[in-house]
Amino acid sequence: MTEILAIGSYSPVDQAALDTMPGAQCAGSLAEAADLPEATRAQVRAIAFKGHHAFDGTVMDRFPSLALIANYGVGYDAINVADAQARGVAVTNTPDVLNDDVADLAVGMLIAQCRRLVQGDHHARSGAWAAGQDFPLNRKMSGGRVGILGLGRIGREIADRLAAFKMEIHYWSRREKDTPGWQHHADPVALAGAVDFLVVALVGGPETESMVSGAVLDALGPKGVLVNISRGSTVDEGALLDRLEEGRLGGAALDVFRSEPDFDRRFAALDNVVLQPHQGSGTHVTRAAMGQLQRDNIAAFMAGKPLLTQVA
Repeated sequence: MTEILAIGSYSPVDQAALDTMPGAQCAGSLAEAADLPEATRAQVRAIAFKGHHAFDGTVMDRFPSLALIANYGVGYDAINVADAQARGVAVTNTPDVLNDDVADLAVGMLIAQCRRLVQGDHHARSGAWAAGQDFPLNRKMSGGRVGILGLGRIGREIADRLAAFKMEIHYWSRREKDTPGWQHHADPVALAGAVDFLVVALVGGPETESMVSGAVLDALGPKGVLVNISRGSTVDEGALLDRLEEGRLGGAALDVFRSEPDFDRRFAALDNVVLQPHQGSGTHVTRAAMGQLQRDNIAAFMAGKPLLTQVA
C-alpha cells in the first residue's frame, strides 16, 4: 500500500532512507507521479517533494487522500500553499539546517566578485602570471557598506558574517528587527541607495516577484554589486542584464536564475558576473540534514504527532 510518495531526484543516501519508510514509493517528477494508476494515487497520504515545478491544486487533486506535502528545502514557493490549505493539506519545509552553507556561499561569491577570484585562477593556470603579466588590481570588500534585502534566518547569518569583515550593515525587512545597531530602511530602493553591495535573501513567491527592480538597481548604481542567493524570481533579470551590459551596475554574483538550469546566456558573456549552479545548500552534511528533516516530518505525520517545521 503506497501511503508515502517521494517525488524528485534524490541522492542515493536519501533514496535509500526513503525506501526504508513503510509504504513508500518514488516518482521522478510531478508528471510521473500524476500519471500513476488511480488506485495507487488514492492511497497516498504524504508526499516528499523535491523540485521547482508548480505543485498546485490541479496536481493535489490527483491524490484524494493527500494530507501532507513535505518539501525538501527551505523555499517552498513551487507549492501553492493556498491550494493546499483549501484542501486541508499541511506543508512543511526544511529550514535552519541550511542557513550556514547558504550564508557561506553568499560571502564567498561577494569576495569572488570583488577580488575576481575566477579570473585570477585563470590568470595563474593559463601561464599569464609566469609570463610576467600583472594581474589587475581589484576592489576591497572589507569595511564597505552592505545591504541585506530580507533579514530572515539566512539574511541574519549573512549579516553576522559580513559584520566580521568590518562592514557597515544595512537591511530591509517587513518589520524592523532587533540588531546590533544595523540600519533599517523603509524600502528596497532606499536600502540600495545607501550601500555598495546588496545581498538578496528574500523568500520566493508572488510577494517578492521582481522586488529587485530596475529602480533598485539604479539606486545601487554603476559601482554597486548585487548578490542573489534567494530565488531567481526576486530579481528583474532583464533590467539586471541591461545594466550589467551597459556599465550601469558594477557587477553581480548569482546562485539562482529565473529559468534555471537553462539560464539566460547573456549572463555567460559577461566578465563582471560570478555564476553558480544553485548550490547554496550543496554540501554533503547539509543535504543529508535536509533529507532527514523532510523524512522526520513525514514520520511525525504518519505517527499522528505534531509536525516539526510546518509552514501551512
